[in-house]
Amino acid sequence: MKIEKFVLGPIQTNCYLLINEESGQAVVIDPGMEPKRLVERIRSGGFKLEAILLTHAHLDHMGGVDEVRKAFGCPVYIHDLEADWLTDPGKNGSLRWSHMTPPLVTDPAEYALDEGMNLELAGFSFRVLHTPGHSPGSVSFLHGSDLFSGDVLFRQSIGRTDLPGGREADLYNSIRSKLYRLDPQVKVHNGHGPATTIGHEMQNNPYVRIG
Repeated sequence: MKIEKFVLGPIQTNCYLLINEESGQAVVIDPGMEPKRLVERIRSGGFKLEAILLTHAHLDHMGGVDEVRKAFGCPVYIHDLEADWLTDPGKNGSLRWSHMTPPLVTDPAEYALDEGMNLELAGFSFRVLHTPGHSPGSVSFLHGSDLFSGDVLFRQSIGRTDLPGGREADLYNSIRSKLYRLDPQVKVHNGHGPATTIGHEMQNNPYVRIG
């Protein structure tokens, strides 16, 4: 799997394009606002986009869904707890941050995600981990030794919990009971900032350090 990162929009959100170089298929995780560079890359590469996976539905992670889905005709996957956030700008935050974007509304997702699901997309296998706390429907996607964690776990930091639906206790539990049970070598591709590893965070994260 080839992983290409795009930092999109005014909140500098990490979007990931996962490419199967043998088949030419691809998957996008979290197409944020202002996705023009992402769309151009998919077109120039001639990739067949199989799916859009959302770690959660805050505006900076779903802001490009409508443009990408209409460009490539691919389905969207999101946890049921945030399914209606795609159609409600009050819930996805775009009304609150109206200085950044007009209200964001897109069609409902085609597929619902839940804990323990295995997705087979573009020749890749993803395990879905429900990791609430930053938002109620936050999920992380595990493929081999690569974890796409959205805004749950950052390099020596964690996701904020002061937005609607956030809960600090749930976030700590998600990290300790699910992410920290993964192999320490797993690389964490998060929603903002540089990548890290599970092992590095277990030893160095000031919020959820173990040992």
